[in-house]
Amino acid sequence: MKLDILAFGSHPDDIELSCAGTIAKEIANGKKVGIVDLTRGELGTRGTAETRKSEAAEAAKILKVHVRENLAFDDGFFINDQTHQLEIIKMIRKYQPEIILCNAIKDRHIDHGKGSQLVRDACFLSGLKKIETSLEGEKQKQWRPTQVYNYIQWQPIEPDIIVDITGFETIKMESVLAYKTQFYDPNSNEPQTPISSKNFTDSILYRARDLGRLIGVEYAEGYTVDRYIGVDSLFHLK
Repeated sequence: MKLDILAFGSHPDDIELSCAGTIAKEIANGKKVGIVDLTRGELGTRGTAETRKSEAAEAAKILKVHVRENLAFDDGFFINDQTHQLEIIKMIRKYQPEIILCNAIKDRHIDHGKGSQLVRDACFLSGLKKIETSLEGEKQKQWRPTQVYNYIQWQPIEPDIIVDITGFETIKMESVLAYKTQFYDPNSNEPQTPISSKNFTDSILYRARDLGRLIGVEYAEGYTVDRYIGVDSLFHLK
């Protein structure tokens, strides 16, 4: 299946927190979108790898993504090396996306920056013909996405691009709250974490509203880029 967008996240819930509104909007516009989680989130303080798996599946249903896969890299300990790059390359060549979304280039959690660089490096390498990969016994053709965008996570990084997600903020929040073990629950006996407070849950929407304010809409999500963005006309910019 060829996808228009393939979103990578170091952990199940990274994508929902950061770019679920964009994904939901593009799917509503007829685009095919997939998600690849790098790890199972097994080192998370709350919940387990098994609960995260079921929560991720529920979030995927809410967002109506066309496919979701998990590469089961070691949470906290995966590295940017040839072995991991080749697994990412296989996913890129399998789905041949035009656009890749991936983790913030720098963030509080060490896996986010690592995951970002790993995916960005793999995007370049995936376009090299002499790097040979195969999937399910079939040799894959090289493929390089047209664009790679880094979504914004814990740290308030200044965005290069802001996407209007007005009308899709509810779906975004529903997909986030599918991770019942991870976020605010006054009845939970799990240990408290930086993302389990009510303040954090509230911040998801008020950050979206603040980004929206910057471009004159109600809700938005932000992205950074490594390369210059070209447009055909100044009138294509809002």
